[in-house]
Amino acid sequence: MTKQKLTILLASPRGFCAGVDRAIHIVEEALRRYGRPVYVRHEIVHNRFVVEDLKAKGAIFVDELDDVPDGVPVIFSAHGVPQSVPAEAERRNLFYLDATCPLVTKVHYEAQQHWRDGRQIIMIGHAGHPEVVGTMGQVPEGTMILVETLEDVAKLEPADPEKLSFITQTTLSVDDTAAIVEALRARFPAMVGPRKEDICYATTNRQQAVKAIAGRCDALMVVGAPNSSNSKRLVEVAARSGCERSMLVQRASDLDWSTLADISVLGVTAGASAPDILIEEVLDAARTHFDVTIEEVTVTDETISFKLPAALTA
Repeated sequence: MTKQKLTILLASPRGFCAGVDRAIHIVEEALRRYGRPVYVRHEIVHNRFVVEDLKAKGAIFVDELDDVPDGVPVIFSAHGVPQSVPAEAERRNLFYLDATCPLVTKVHYEAQQHWRDGRQIIMIGHAGHPEVVGTMGQVPEGTMILVETLEDVAKLEPADPEKLSFITQTTLSVDDTAAIVEALRARFPAMVGPRKEDICYATTNRQQAVKAIAGRCDALMVVGAPNSSNSKRLVEVAARSGCERSMLVQRASDLDWSTLADISVLGVTAGASAPDILIEEVLDAARTHFDVTIEEVTVTDETISFKLPAALTA
């Protein structure tokens, strides 16, 4: 039987960013140097496939330092941690490696500087996300206010409107964040912002790539995890940019391809913590059901890389 033709628009950039790549390499190099087990506080990145692969290699993932025994290395996840976490590790004389993405660390430094300058800090982000928890933990409790929506902006009552600053989570929707910043600036003209936007290059690039293909797609798949902020934002961006039939997919095996029998153009991208193997799984599965033609749509080339901690390179 002749297969139905399907054009796949493959967004680029997609998948792993430099911060995710660095974090995974930190765990792998620690295992190579120090042997099994190496403990990791929280998921190193938000992807179940990556976590299970590292578990198989000897990594043990825990929720808190209380679950880490003495005398073994521990790694902090790419999302960053409150200052209390390394302080506790030092109190216990634990050997730790910090896999926080350098672009998240940049936001941490901004928060600390704003606090030292006597400014109340507004953080734009999602409550409970590990990155937000880590960033809010860089300054004393009560000196940072979390804002998630325009409604939150309208209800803000800062201690001193003339001594305000803002920072953002690195994995937000670029457009949503711009609207919130605009509303904040309208209410608080004296507010100080970051010198360079906090939303990271990888988040911005992947959203731009989705915008470039969404209007041409009958459906669009984002390969990523349900707890991945940047992956969920890609689904939202696709829906707003011309492809309402956008979906988050963890693995090709999760898909019911019969629900896509009516489409002729499929967009495919992946969140910044999704490995290439999961994208290839989706493309291979598509080929079993359709006569596939792949068109890669590139909006920019990424050349950024981050160094491993000095303890792993000496």
